[in-house]
Amino acid sequence: MSHDADAPTQDTTAPDAPGTLTDDPHANDAAPYAGGDPYADYRAGDFPFTELVDLADRRLGAGVVAANDEFFAERENLLVRERAVFDPEHFGHKGKIMDGWETRRRRGADAAHPFPSPEDHDWAIVRLGAPGVIRGIVVDTAHFRGNYPQRVSVQATAVDGSPSPEELLDAKWEELVPPTPVRGHAANGFAVDAERRYTHVRLRQHPDGGIARLRVHGEVVPDPEWLAVLGTLDLIAVVNGGVYEDASDRFYSSPTQIILPGTSRKMDDGWENRRRRVRGTHDWVRFRLAAQGAVRAVEIDTAYLKGNSAGWIALQGRDGEAGEWFEIIPRTRLQPDTLHRFALPAHAVVTHVRLDAFPDGGIARMRLHGSLTADGAAGLRARHARLTD
Repeated sequence: MSHDADAPTQDTTAPDAPGTLTDDPHANDAAPYAGGDPYADYRAGDFPFTELVDLADRRLGAGVVAANDEFFAERENLLVRERAVFDPEHFGHKGKIMDGWETRRRRGADAAHPFPSPEDHDWAIVRLGAPGVIRGIVVDTAHFRGNYPQRVSVQATAVDGSPSPEELLDAKWEELVPPTPVRGHAANGFAVDAERRYTHVRLRQHPDGGIARLRVHGEVVPDPEWLAVLGTLDLIAVVNGGVYEDASDRFYSSPTQIILPGTSRKMDDGWENRRRRVRGTHDWVRFRLAAQGAVRAVEIDTAYLKGNSAGWIALQGRDGEAGEWFEIIPRTRLQPDTLHRFALPAHAVVTHVRLDAFPDGGIARMRLHGSLTADGAAGLRARHARLTD
């Protein structure tokens, strides 16, 4: 079952996307695997929007809720965090086992028409872990060299609550990426310009084939009514609208991981920078809250960072883009693999915070416990209304 979009948006493709089809339908194929490192000839992409949080991250609660076909490889593989793996000797009862979502080969109506019709396609519906504005999408066809889709398209919708797959199929879908050629064994990126809050995306492959991974990068837009019910919340959490803005170093991992839900599971599930050798300098990372909030307590966690945690930290805050930075937590010694809790003597009203690490090292998680101010709550409600009307 498939539904066409009602309101297409801007046609957006990556700078290195293949563009229009040539007379050769195999122009975007990758060479057959010749042995050795399967990523040696992988065609990566440099897309600026990947600095933004992946709204389809399983750690935020994302999931692939439905697909029309997953004969060769399960739809859930689309959201696996690690890059796709390839084992040339791995076969099962249905054929080659691939680390991705792969559908069977479509056929035409009869012997006189063996090819599928132009409108035929397969689809998978993904629930975003955190609803938000989508800025860019990566459709990764790693290891799908001659069995990737000829084209892909992406649609999005906004359905609050916990809709069933049947309810989602009947929803109004908006086209973010029209049917566009993609390359095999490559990262295919698409910038998106749609100022709307979405809760689900539908990935379509035309007419069939395999996709290894899907990433949906953007900005979280939380439900202000839900935050109001919570009262006290983590003001910097990704799921509540916190955003990583900038950092001195991102050598080993993204600072966004500091504000992900849950506890770090291993050493690289946080922010770790390279070893700093220039005396008199230090590392830092800056975040923006979803809206102005009053911070009452702070948690800094160095879980799994044992010989490489930050030696000392300090926390500063400011109220507004032009506000002056002020001290929230003075320079304080950290212990490795430890959860540190700081009760503030007075509420810190902020819109931004900056975490300083001296001289370098890693932080697993940071939590800012507090509540939105009246101005912050009003601003959040206004933005939510603008993106959902």
